[in-house]
Amino acid sequence: MYAKHCASCHGKKGLGDGSKAPELKGDLGDFSSAEFQKQTDGEIFYKLIDGRDDMPAFAKKMASEEDRWLIVNFVRTLKK
Repeated sequence: MYAKHCASCHGKKGLGDGSKAPELKGDLGDFSSAEFQKQTDGEIFYKLIDGRDDMPAFAKKMASEEDRWLIVNFVRTLKK
């Protein structure tokens, strides 16, 4: 799921260095950083559904709530 929906912008390791990253204006974040990881699972889930700045909403593209939680769980594995 992450490879399909997230890696093109956020990169394979969540460093914000995906192939589409140079086209975007905003900060794509570093999923491995302590700052990102201090967010609650609910905060990450909400941003995934509703989007923010350059990030599109994924509520329709990823309709399954289970798939959304799998993404949240995956980005937790990217911490330093």
